[in-house]
Amino acid sequence: MPDIIGVGLDATDIHRIADAIERYGERFLKRVFTPGEIAYCTRHRVPAIHFAARFAAKEAAMKALGTGHSHGVLWRDIEVVRGGGPPHLQFHGGAARRFAEVGAKSSLLTITHSDALALAQVLLLGR
Repeated sequence: MPDIIGVGLDATDIHRIADAIERYGERFLKRVFTPGEIAYCTRHRVPAIHFAARFAAKEAAMKALGTGHSHGVLWRDIEVVRGGGPPHLQFHGGAARRFAEVGAKSSLLTITHSDALALAQVLLLGR
């Protein structure tokens, strides 16, 4: 049975992300999201819902890593990917280094949303 190394939970207001996209456009998107995440979200009828869900997942992952948006962990270091199944996380750069430092071997991600909120929970698992 794997050990739980870290837990993170986040709730993001969808309208807040929609406002940031409207105000800052590509600059905001490219600062926070990977090209794959941008491509995935913009394919949907209401992209802001999917961007907010990924934002919540990144925040939850940063909490699980114990860093927040610091210690060399950047927004785009945490990527939500879909491969035909449920979404999962890929860690890059500073997030990947921190993932290894805390002894994590895998992660679990769950995302959901209502009309107003996107929620995500991340578990980091060790051996």
